[in-house]
Amino acid sequence: MLETNARADVAARRAAKASRKKPQLKAVGDGIVRPYTAADVERLRGSVRVEHTLARLGATRLWELLNTRDYVHALGALTGNQAVQMVRGGLEAIYVSGWQVAADANSSGMTYPDQSLYPVDSVPRVVRRINQALLRADQIEHAEGGVRHHWLAPLVADAEAGFGGPLNAFELMKAMIESGAAGVHFEDQLSSEKKCGHLGGKVLIPTSHFIRTLVAARLAADVMDVPTLLVARTDADSARLVTSDIDPRDREFMTGERTPEGFFRMTGGIKCAIARARAYAPYADLIWCETSTPDLKEAREFAEGVHAEYPSKLLAYNCSPSFNWKKNLDDTTIANFQKELAAMGYKFQFVTLAGFHALNHSMFELARAYKDRGMAGYVELQQAEFASEANGYSATRHQREVGTGYFDEVMQVIAAGNDCATLALKESTEAAQFHQG
Repeated sequence: MLETNARADVAARRAAKASRKKPQLKAVGDGIVRPYTAADVERLRGSVRVEHTLARLGATRLWELLNTRDYVHALGALTGNQAVQMVRGGLEAIYVSGWQVAADANSSGMTYPDQSLYPVDSVPRVVRRINQALLRADQIEHAEGGVRHHWLAPLVADAEAGFGGPLNAFELMKAMIESGAAGVHFEDQLSSEKKCGHLGGKVLIPTSHFIRTLVAARLAADVMDVPTLLVARTDADSARLVTSDIDPRDREFMTGERTPEGFFRMTGGIKCAIARARAYAPYADLIWCETSTPDLKEAREFAEGVHAEYPSKLLAYNCSPSFNWKKNLDDTTIANFQKELAAMGYKFQFVTLAGFHALNHSMFELARAYKDRGMAGYVELQQAEFASEANGYSATRHQREVGTGYFDEVMQVIAAGNDCATLALKESTEAAQFHQG
């Protein structure tokens, strides 16, 4: 008996020590206000339960990262291949920007500004494409002898202003989950007048109206039985118009003037953004205030304003390429900027349009070099790729990168051990001229 008790004591001490090392995380969605019941959710689910594995894995992973890292930083991906390179380069999460989808990846095939002009299914389609690219990278690496990367990086996707009312937001959230999004953000602009956060002419909806949007999105996630993270974004800092004075919380910031379109003029500003953020906080997992400049003082004021009422609420920050960073900040401040934000509680930080700018600038420079120096200009790119292999880059071998070797493995399995003369990679120019990095 004494021996048994001693073993139990040792086990208890080990368990206590382990729990001190890794504290239990609060579950995603704990403490969130839901003005509906479990019976409501069950009634709306239907009788067939569909599993949304990628969305569930991503949401769980993102929540863990947000609660165990000083902060999670992400770049906006425009294509599946960009997302693969982001993970290979060491990033743990990916942002999917509506701006980038509007510009070059929407299902209409058009080039649009960020004004919700593209079809509503566009961002879910890009989320699905990115997840499929990441899955292929995982399959390739696994077939080659073992996965070394956490390929299914969680995706945080842009739902803009919901493309309509609460029912539109409900359906859009469902589409995001079906595509495998880990987190989704909505903004408090009027959908029919939606603008990029760094454009003029933004029109807000009343605070109470946006809360309905957040409730609709949360209900969708609950109905789908996935703990999708919900990010509430306010554009109140720079917006100067609101649709209505119906909500008493908004009246403090109204001027009493009307526009020819019938909108109410408002002062906006950081205090207005804080007031709205406090109203949204009970319904969202993270809060994001869209800003006009990279201003640490303003960021601190917003964070302290939110945390005065909701001390544990996670915050998000757009490190936007719409800012002229060097014009606003010195090199030391830029280098420390994200760490400073993290200390304030901004746990998710992202560069929205990184994919757009990287794609355009790199191709412009390549085109210029190729125009001036022909193949000598192109070979500089190839040599840069070879040099990056020391850091884990592998797309120099483009046939392997997209899965030629993987499908050779499939063919060999189909051939059941017999010789297969149609394997693609074995006698390719890539196998003959490129070595494995």
